[in-house]
Order: sequence, then structure tokens, then C-alpha cells
Amino acid sequence: MAQVIKNYARFYMLLKQLPGADKETLVWQYTQGRTKSLREASKWEYDVMCRDMERVVNNDNKVALKQAALRKARSGVLHQLQIYGLDTTDWATVDAFCKNPRIAGKPFRELTIKDLNEVNKKIRVIIKKQKENGHSKS
Repeated sequence: MAQVIKNYARFYMLLKQLPGADKETLVWQYTQGRTKSLREASKWEYDVMCRDMERVVNNDNKVALKQAALRKARSGVLHQLQIYGLDTTDWATVDAFCKNPRIAGKPFRELTIKDLNEVNKKIRVIIKKQKENGHSKS
């Protein structure tokens, strides 16, 4: 006898996290066109469908986390550039600073998280040396 699924919470929780996805289409695809009803899907079909949905949701979460980390690293560098005395509202100035081979060698928008962390360290060292020598950029 086929196993019957009694709790569909896993499916609906995942469906909520997938904008644009609808229940009938998903069930239709994973049952190879046999049915659009979640109740009529087999336990195996249900598990495969939920596993694939989890994979998509987790991938979206990873992308969001990476974007948040990139945003945080960029914000940190821009803050240090402000302390250094650069006008961070002028992207040409920020790019010119970052394009310096001693700093990063490429425009600000092309910097990876690793690059941004290294640039942040370099700017902090520059600011520290300025303070030690009593100089200020502005």
C-alpha cells in the first residue's frame, strides 16, 4: 500500500518562499502530468518535489547572504574613505582611489568581498600613519 501524506506544512512553507510558484503547476510537473492535487501525489513524488524546492530556497538564501556581506564590506570601505577624507558621494573619486595599483588596481564596483576587506585594512593603515605623523588629507 502506498504511503499517505497527512501533513503538507513542509510544502506550503517552501511554496511561500518561492514567489511566482503555484501549487498546481509544481504538483503537475512532479507527478509527470498525472494530477494537480497534492493529495494524489505519492510520498516519493512529494519528497522529491520538497527536496528540489528546498534546494532553490537555500540557493536564494545563499545569494541574499552573499549580497548582504558584500553590502557590509562596501559600507565599511566607504566609511574608512570618509574618515580618510575622500568624498564618497563622487564615484569617480572613489574609483580613482581604488584603481591605484597599491590599493586595489580596479574600480570599486568590481571589488570582491576579499578585495574590499584588504582595501579596508590598507585604508586603516594609511589613516593610522597619518595620525602618527600629524598629517591630515583635508
